[in-house]
Amino acid sequence: MTCAEHEEHEGHEGHEGFDCSRARLQLFEYLDGEMDANDCVKIREHLAHCGPCLQEYDIDQIIKALVRRSCDCEAAPTELRTQIMSRITTFRMTVEYRD
Repeated sequence: MTCAEHEEHEGHEGHEGFDCSRARLQLFEYLDGEMDANDCVKIREHLAHCGPCLQEYDIDQIIKALVRRSCDCEAAPTELRTQIMSRITTFRMTVEYRD
């Protein structure tokens, strides 16, 4: 059953501010530890009560493990690493002039 079907058939409205679509959009962010503590609690609560989203989480977790295992021995090319690092360290400043 898809998440939308789950919501339709079970009257699933979400838990603690996380509906199924938001939870699914943020699964990789959650798996990568890139969410703030408050959202982590909310998504954990949602996954504890929503079977379809928990199933999606399990699948995403398996995919990440397979990719990590398959690519673990390969390092990124130096040029790619340099480009990524330069983009990370580059920032944009917006100046606002007030009258």
